[in-house]
Amino acid sequence: MAKPPVLTPQADDFPRWYQDVIAKAELADNGPVRGTMVIRPYGYALWERMQAEVDRRIKEAGAQNAYFPLFIPMEYFQREAEHVEGFSPELAVVTIGGGKELEEPIAIRPTSETVINSFFAKWIQSYRDLPLLLNNWSNVVRWEMRPRLFLRTTEFLWQEGHTCHASYEDARDYARRILHDVYADVMVNVLAVPLFLGPKTANERFAGAINTWACEAMMRDGKALQMGTSHELGQNFAKAFDVTYLDQTGAQQHVWQTSWGVSTRMVGGLIMTHGDDRGLKVPPALAPIQAVVLAVRDEAEVLEKTAAIAAELREHGVRVELDQRVDVSFGRRATDWEIKGVPIRIEVGPRDLAEGNVTLVQRQDGEKTAIHLAGVATAVKAALDSAQANLLREATEFRDANTADVTSVEEALEAAATGFARISWATLGEEGEARLAQNAVTVRCLQRADGSCPEGDDEPDLVAIVGRSY
Repeated sequence: MAKPPVLTPQADDFPRWYQDVIAKAELADNGPVRGTMVIRPYGYALWERMQAEVDRRIKEAGAQNAYFPLFIPMEYFQREAEHVEGFSPELAVVTIGGGKELEEPIAIRPTSETVINSFFAKWIQSYRDLPLLLNNWSNVVRWEMRPRLFLRTTEFLWQEGHTCHASYEDARDYARRILHDVYADVMVNVLAVPLFLGPKTANERFAGAINTWACEAMMRDGKALQMGTSHELGQNFAKAFDVTYLDQTGAQQHVWQTSWGVSTRMVGGLIMTHGDDRGLKVPPALAPIQAVVLAVRDEAEVLEKTAAIAAELREHGVRVELDQRVDVSFGRRATDWEIKGVPIRIEVGPRDLAEGNVTLVQRQDGEKTAIHLAGVATAVKAALDSAQANLLREATEFRDANTADVTSVEEALEAAATGFARISWATLGEEGEARLAQNAVTVRCLQRADGSCPEGDDEPDLVAIVGRSY
């Protein structure tokens, strides 16, 4: 009798497969309060790598890290009516502190525009203070009705950038720079996740924004996941919080602003873009462990050689793990590393050593190759480069194969049942967008006909990318 699969097959039940991967790969667990999560060490290692890649690029774009409070006076949210309307269903509010009812309720940060702007108003006086470019790594709380680990949780980790500029053009250009040079660069070149980039429609914009730029990705079940956003805030918050500066003529002006963020949702996107029925597939550029060296048998020569190979790989810049847990069956260990999506396994047994070889196993396609001991480091680095390119290629081919060009709302709905639809925005319009919404289908972003990112949502001949979403 065949053993039951370790993971629920994707084709049988994709949501269950997703939960199985998170559990079996030891990424996260449900927290004690509904909607919260405990991120386990391997899951957090993935997030740390994402953090580091995003943080480096944010700093290259000129922004500095700061920190702002978790608790925000409710009065702040009343100053920007559209913002509070957009977030009021998700707000968590503290009414008791120190055993006493508070005179004024305190909101737990769902996002930080309001509190940050109260300090922008204090810090900015002159055009010489601009641009002011800040980023905040923190946790936020949004009361989710249908939580799912990494994708939608009541509390999650993220970064949120907030900037002030002297002109609309400078703010617009900076929001687009973050979209392309930070978010898209990380997601495409590190996470190997292909994207549709473009502005949101007016109905899908961030509350309080004049424009929202989105990074939209297709998951293996054909649904869309918004991986990150960059917003042009115009002067809405600046006017609400009186964030002004003296320009070079001595006139008082309101600043122009942006905000932008990515979160632990990227971990969920990584899982659902590359994972298969054997578990995760982690792109080598991201992987906290790029290669694992496994001792097949509890023999002195095997243990000695695995340790030597691991040391050699580290010297060549490979992030490597040495697995000499010979008290655990080799098959169990190999399966565990496969589920975790480690790109390369180096298997070392007495038979291999007798032939002067080791076995290199690629997680991407399961291919096994005998490698001479003298060429292990070279072979591993070549395999890592190949895996990175192949994962992006495969994900792109899957997305493109499941994106259909359509000419009507009915055709868009049919295509969205299994993937994305591409339809003329002039044909769809707000009326068609409303009809899609009645069927839980949304416009993910707008693009030019050639797939490039437009300058704004008012360009002629734009195409709407349509799909179901998480």
